Amino acid sequence: MRQRLLRAGADELSYEIRGIVRKAEQLKELGYEILWENIGDPIQKHQRLPQWMKTILTDLLNEDETYSYSHSKGVLATREFLAERTNRINGVQIKAEDITFFNGLGDAIAKMYQYLLPTSRVIGPSPAYSTHSSAEAAHANHHPITYKLDPKNSWYPDLEDLYNKVKYNPSIVGMLIINPDNPTGMVYPQEILDGMVNIAREFDLFIISDEIYQNIVYNGAKATPLAEIIGDLPGIALKGISKEIPWPGARCGWAEYYNRHHDQEFDRLCQTLDNAKMIEVSSTKLPQVAIPKLLGHEKYEGFRRELNDRIGRRSKVIAGILADLPQIEFNPTNGAFYNTIIFKADVLKSDQKMEIQDTKVSRLLDMWLADADVALDKRFVYYLLAAKNVCVVPISSFCSDLLGFRVTLLEEDEQMLKETFTRIKEGILEYTA
Repeated sequence: MRQRLLRAGADELSYEIRGIVRKAEQLKELGYEILWENIGDPIQKHQRLPQWMKTILTDLLNEDETYSYSHSKGVLATREFLAERTNRINGVQIKAEDITFFNGLGDAIAKMYQYLLPTSRVIGPSPAYSTHSSAEAAHANHHPITYKLDPKNSWYPDLEDLYNKVKYNPSIVGMLIINPDNPTGMVYPQEILDGMVNIAREFDLFIISDEIYQNIVYNGAKATPLAEIIGDLPGIALKGISKEIPWPGARCGWAEYYNRHHDQEFDRLCQTLDNAKMIEVSSTKLPQVAIPKLLGHEKYEGFRRELNDRIGRRSKVIAGILADLPQIEFNPTNGAFYNTIIFKADVLKSDQKMEIQDTKVSRLLDMWLADADVALDKRFVYYLLAAKNVCVVPISSFCSDLLGFRVTLLEEDEQMLKETFTRIKEGILEYTA
């Protein structure tokens, strides 16, 4: 081309959660059955919506109004319903005008970072959820700025690390909190969250709180929403139905703006997000009109409670298989439906292997490993896929210096769950022998 087409930040757009699927599909073409632990899709792992939910959606499809555009910010009745739910927390109070719908939270995240100045940075956790870290880095034309989550302290944010990075980097204007967290599956205690809010207040930051897993908690945990603790600080809570209903294919998420008129620059950011949606006309309407009928249904709370109990039981099954392995750092989870498992220092080496009988698979693996810069945990993940046919995601792909992998807690078939994690255990033992 006569000129370069892409700016430097485009190199930061990566999504290993999907990327590793291409390698797994190569094994499928050879006739191998893959155990998928790479992506948080409950439907893929055999969860089914109850009939009462399907009936609601079917009835909506018979209403002509379902097929029209919605208001550019989203269906008014649904925004009023959601504002009322947030206001019941008795924290910050919002109106329907403080809520804007997007085509999934990926859409909201992309737009939020797209319009920030490249020199205005948002610090986020490490390990990081790739959608956030890639979008933030791409907008800044630089690597993400992160604070540490500590695997030796239940994956809680390292507040000292966060404080020092904010203090000594005046380009940081915002702070990202993911609670419950993806990829670690941890729920942060309120004292940790209060500490993060205090840092934001001291350095005049706005807060982004990704709360897509807010109602997916178990084993006695409670997730504190940003609305409860933010006080008079500006902030955005990101919410959706893809994981909770679950309806990932709906691509339906929303942003709640808190205290937007307390800061002129933050108010301009919120208005810019609204303007961006006006240009698109509106977000997908069917899931929006379904939300009050689904979340407000008399059976919904019991439905969600039962799902959470099942995830909690699976977390204990996984802990029973993996927790005692001396090669790894294992933290039991209590929120979302992931676990991040870290190898202890110096466990992974560049010459470790698992036995592979099929020469076609061996040749594929050699191709995957041809890059001399393959991280040690990615090398393990490739061997686990080739030798045990289990597809997980390396944690080095989550903007982290740690070495390990992420799994899900979604498999509804308990025998399949035990089989999957037994294979992972066998892979760890064989690879590190």
